[in-house]
Amino acid sequence: VQLQASGGGLVQAGGSLRLSCAASGRTFSWYGMGWFRQAPGKEREFVAAISWKSSTYYADSVKGRFAISRDNAKNTVSLQMNSLKPEDTAVYYCAADGSAFRVVVTTSEYEYSYWGQGTQVTVSS
Repeated sequence: VQLQASGGGLVQAGGSLRLSCAASGRTFSWYGMGWFRQAPGKEREFVAAISWKSSTYYADSVKGRFAISRDNAKNTVSLQMNSLKPEDTAVYYCAADGSAFRVVVTTSEYEYSYWGQGTQVTVSS
């Protein structure tokens, strides 16, 4: 399984960015997908996830500002980030669930078996 993330960049506080992740190597629609992030000096943290049935779940810190979606026809998952804050600055990683047809979205990074290379998001104040 290969994951290729794109869409990061530099944006001012209050601005928007859209991250995308293209997946290949297995039947995309059977698996949940997630986004995580890691800021300098901090541990990687959960941001958002979408199940194979498109149920979504968000970290409290991004709820109402970020939206995760998937396009099974294009094997992609996206993260629309609005009202960005300086504290959103991090390397963002897309990840693919290791288990197919998971009923409940998982927020644990240990349940994600495949990871993209990361894309930098920098929000200036």
